[in-house]
Amino acid sequence: MRHGKKDNHLGRTASHRKAMLSNMASSLIIHKRIETTLPKAKELRKYVEPLLTRAKEDSTHNRRIVFSYLNDKESTKELFGTVADKIADRPGGYTRIIKLGNRLGDAAEVALVELVDFNDALLLANADKPAKTRRSRRGGKKADDSQAAAAPAKAEAVVAEGDDLKKIEGIGPKIADLLIAGGITSFAELAAATPEAIKEILDAAGSQYNVHNPTTWPQQAQLAADGKWDELKTLQDELLGGRESAE
Repeated sequence: MRHGKKDNHLGRTASHRKAMLSNMASSLIIHKRIETTLPKAKELRKYVEPLLTRAKEDSTHNRRIVFSYLNDKESTKELFGTVADKIADRPGGYTRIIKLGNRLGDAAEVALVELVDFNDALLLANADKPAKTRRSRRGGKKADDSQAAAAPAKAEAVVAEGDDLKKIEGIGPKIADLLIAGGITSFAELAAATPEAIKEILDAAGSQYNVHNPTTWPQQAQLAADGKWDELKTLQDELLGGRESAE
């Protein structure tokens, strides 16, 4: 009987499933993010997070236990070295799952699993946000008025953190999120990036993004960064889905 055991076997035997999760966990620790199917991502998170917790206390006993799960010296060394220093102050929730849509061919749900503390773009955005404070009722109407006056300033700060990359023809919400995760958050940064570098970000996110061609994105971004919206509109009228139309 199962008796409440809700682990997903992933269509594999116990030994095959353990070996697969061990290899995936080692890859995640070394590369900090990997792409896989959504069910595997969920099982990987349950497999690797207890190992990350153990790594916060460097001892021979913990190293032996972690190695018994990873079976890889390099990933164990990386975990107790670089990764452990990054997650030292985090009480849990070391990984994040980002859904990437369905894969071409078998339509399987694909997801990106990454270590939260190694997403530099997100860390910089969170560092700029003001700390949350508990609202006091003692101030009455004056407190509400002061908060209302501060609201526009906060809204302006959020807008200033990054540009709306979706204004570039060829970039949708999912690709915009991928670019932000890759460290491109503004028109100026997109204009400075080469099409090859942008293509690498798309290729790392999965084969479903192979159809996208970022050749004109830096040119469009440069016009947006310079505030030349009329020229950008004229250029986009000549494009077809962000690509140069073949005449």
